[in-house]
Parts: sequence; structure tokens; C-alpha cells
Amino acid sequence: MPKKVGDLKALLRRAGWVEVAGGGKGSHSKWAHPRVARRIILSGRDGTDALRYQEKDVAQAVAESSNS
Repeated sequence: MPKKVGDLKALLRRAGWVEVAGGGKGSHSKWAHPRVARRIILSGRDGTDALRYQEKDVAQAVAESSNS
């Protein structure tokens, strides 16, 4: 069963990622971490099922932020 987009956002917040104000249009949100150079873009509302690539991107981003 896929995670919800809201669950992925919660994972990012717990790992120190912050949502960039004005960083996305519509249902897109942009996330940044002070020690990681790249940004994460999530699409979908909080209650929407996350796509497999979104789950992988978030897992990789959380790992990168914990290693840096």
C-alpha cells in the first residue's frame, strides 16, 4: 500500500527539510535542507497516494540529510 503525500512531507520535516514558501504551483511543493544542495519537488495533495518514484526520492533525500 503506497504512502500518502502527507506522510512523505512529515518524513521530510522530521529529517530537517523545510518547505520553500512560494516554491510550487498548485499541488506542487518544493523542499530544501540547509546541508543538502539539491531540492525535492513533491506533487499531489496530502491525502493523495504517493507515487513510487516520490517515495524513493524522499527516502534518498532523508538519507542524504542524515549523512551530511
